Amino acid sequence: MDYVIEMLGIRKEFPGIVANNNITLQVEKGEIHALLGENGAGKSTLMNVLFGLYQPEKGEIRVKGKKVDITNPNIANDLGIGMVHQHFMLVNNFTVTENIILGNEPSKMGKTNLKEAEKQVREISERYGLAVDPSAKISDISVGMQQRVEILKTLYRGAEILIFDEPTAVLTPQEIKELISIMNALIKEGKSIILITHKLKEIMEVCHKVTVIRKGEGIGTVKVSATNPNELASLMVGREVLFTTDKTSAKPGETVLEVKNLVVKDARMVTAIDSLSLDVKAGEIVGIAGVDGNGQSELIEAITGLKKHESGTIHLNGKDIGRLTPRKVAESGVGHIPQDRHKHGLVLDFAIGENMVLQTYHQKPYSKSGILNFKEIYKKAEQLIKEFDVRTPSSSTPARALSGGNQQKAIIGREVDRDPDLLIAAQPTRGLDVGAIEFIHKRLIEQRDKGKAILLVSFELDEIMNVSDRIAVIYEGKIVAIVKPEETTEQELGLLMAGSKLKGEGVAP
Repeated sequence: MDYVIEMLGIRKEFPGIVANNNITLQVEKGEIHALLGENGAGKSTLMNVLFGLYQPEKGEIRVKGKKVDITNPNIANDLGIGMVHQHFMLVNNFTVTENIILGNEPSKMGKTNLKEAEKQVREISERYGLAVDPSAKISDISVGMQQRVEILKTLYRGAEILIFDEPTAVLTPQEIKELISIMNALIKEGKSIILITHKLKEIMEVCHKVTVIRKGEGIGTVKVSATNPNELASLMVGREVLFTTDKTSAKPGETVLEVKNLVVKDARMVTAIDSLSLDVKAGEIVGIAGVDGNGQSELIEAITGLKKHESGTIHLNGKDIGRLTPRKVAESGVGHIPQDRHKHGLVLDFAIGENMVLQTYHQKPYSKSGILNFKEIYKKAEQLIKEFDVRTPSSSTPARALSGGNQQKAIIGREVDRDPDLLIAAQPTRGLDVGAIEFIHKRLIEQRDKGKAILLVSFELDEIMNVSDRIAVIYEGKIVAIVKPEETTEQELGLLMAGSKLKGEGVAP
C-alpha cells in the first residue's frame, strides 16, 4: 500500500520520561487520520517529531515511500508537511497576509510585494472556502478566524500533508462545523490530514482511520467505520469510561451568589453584560450556555473582581463583593477555574508546586513576614498532586511541561482545596480527554454535594446538559431563559443561544 507518511518504530525521550516508545503511524493519501490519546499520551510529541521540532532517538520517517531526515520545520515544509498548532503562532498586530507570508515573503526588487501576496492569500482562501479577509488585523478577528489563518499559512507554503493539533479545543459549535467542512474540502483536493484529538464525536464524524496512543505506547490502528465511541474510549484510557455523570437530584439551599441588574462594558467600552440578573444556590450547579462572545467572560471577570461593572450589584452570602479586589473576592469565598489556563490559571515557568499556592502563598504556613516557606509549599503541593491525580515527574517540574489535562487538574486542586462557597468553573474541560473530563465532572458534583454553589460556563452543550441542575442561556449579555436539563434538548438550547424564543414561553423560573 502507498502511504504519504510512515513513522516506523519512533522513540522520543526527555530527561526522566519516554514520551514515545516504538510508535508506528501510517497515513494514506486523501484520508483524515486521527491520532487519539489521553492528555500527556505523547500525541503532540509524535507530531512535533514529524514536523522537525524534535529529533527521535530511534525509528525512521518516510514521505511517499522515501526515507527522510526531518531536522527542522523548514525541511518539513519543503516535504509538503504543514502543522496547525493548538496555541496559534500568530503576530497580533500584523495583518492576516503579513502573518501568512512571514519568513516566505514574495519580493520585487528587494521589496515585499504585499499586493501580490494578498491576491494569493485571497485565491487560496476562496478555493478552500476559508473566507478570511487578507487585510484584517489578527487582534481584530475571532479565534475561529485565527485558526483559518494558521491553515492558510500551511497551504500558502504548499502543504500536502496537514497536521491539526487539537483544532476544535478553542472553537464554538458553529466554528467546529465550519472546520469540518474545510477539512472535507481539503481532502477532496487530494490533501491528507492527521488530526490530533480526543473528541470521539468528531473522530466518528470526520475521520477514516484512528491510531490510538496510551502512555507513550502505540495501541493500534482501527477503521472508524468498524468501531464506536465506547470502544475507542476504552482503547484510549485502558478501562471503561462513563459518558454520563452519575448524580443525584440537587438539594438547593440558601442563595450564595446573587447578581442583580448587572451592566459591564468590554475593552472597547461596548455593553457586554446588559442588566443581567442571576442567582446560584448552595448545593446546585448552574450552567451558563451560550455562543462565545455573548458576555460570558465579562460576567466572570465582574464577579471575580477582575473587571469593574458600570451598575448593578453582586452579592456573595448577602455581602456586596462588587467593588472588592480579586484577592479580597477570593478571600470572601470565591474559587475560580479560569477559561484560559495558560494566561490566567498558571505561571507556566514556575514549578507546578509553586502554582498550587498562587492564591495562598501570602498566608501562613506558606510565608512569614514576607519570606516564603518552600518546605510547607511543597508539602501542600505533594498532597494535592496525589489527591487530584496530577501526573508530573515531580512537584518541581515547570507547569508548562505538563499536559493540558494535568495543568487543569492542578488548577482545580488548588481552587477546591481552598473550600470556597462559590466555585466558578469556566470551560473546565476544554481540550481535555474523556478520562480527565470524567474526573473533573465528578469533582464538580462532589463540591455541589458538599453544599457548595457552582457556576459552570461552557461552550460544550453536552457538558452543560450532563452536569448542570439549572441552565441559564446567555445571549447578547442577557439571560434569555432558565431551563432544567431534563426539560429541554440540545436543539432547544441551540435556538435560545441564537436568540430565538421557545413557543409560548418567556423566561422559565
